[in-house]
Amino acid sequence: MGAVGQDTWLRRYHPTDARAELVCFPHAGGAAGFWRPLSAAVHPSLDVRAVQYPGRQDRHREPPVADLHRLADLIAGTLETGPPPAGPRVFLGHSMGASLAHEVALRLSGTGGHAPVALIVSGRRAPSRLGAGERLDTDEALIARVRSLGGTDPAVLADPDLLDLVLPALRGDYAALAGYVPGGGTLACPVVALTGDSDPEAPPQDVRAWSEHTTGPFELRVLTGGHFFLNDHLPAVAELAVALAAAVPAHGRAVGPS
Repeated sequence: MGAVGQDTWLRRYHPTDARAELVCFPHAGGAAGFWRPLSAAVHPSLDVRAVQYPGRQDRHREPPVADLHRLADLIAGTLETGPPPAGPRVFLGHSMGASLAHEVALRLSGTGGHAPVALIVSGRRAPSRLGAGERLDTDEALIARVRSLGGTDPAVLADPDLLDLVLPALRGDYAALAGYVPGGGTLACPVVALTGDSDPEAPPQDVRAWSEHTTGPFELRVLTGGHFFLNDHLPAVAELAVALAAAVPAHGRAVGPS
């Protein structure tokens, strides 16, 4: 696995001396800054590290990585070659980020303390329910999809200059999603799957199937809202992440949320 360095890939918005760590993976077209409000919500209980993919914000000059497996390799390499977390590490990924969090967790399994003790997947069908990825061949189709999901400020999509800044990342991420075939393997840690009750991208029956991808405890939580329901439920998500990190017994594996 290759890596550039933690300073390149990981952002910390509210540094803390907490031993427990939360690593957050953004959605398609998203950036590390999406997780800043959650970082504030869990501070000082968790030290949040938000993943910054190439091609956005302070990495906008880098080409996006249009292959989820390659991107997972790079992120896993960064986490594996960096210092192990001082305490339990929890992964949280939303939408495309859920697939990446899962792939990175699989890659880090058995790496001597670098793997997460729990995984939270949000707004994403289980790997076994994804099917073939949809290809959006024009910018117009891509913008229409992003607009329909409601996670991007409409002013950005309406401003040609701002749109020019975000389109490369969107193109790369959606190309990666279209070509993504989930890897094999099963986790042993607890998995909590979240979805919105009106999220067309992740219906509860398809999110529940995440239970097939771990031998550990599983829980499905259906919250009110659409694809970006997380924005309306930050306290609940923060409470869940803190609880999972706190549930690690002496042998170092989380036992699931209370």
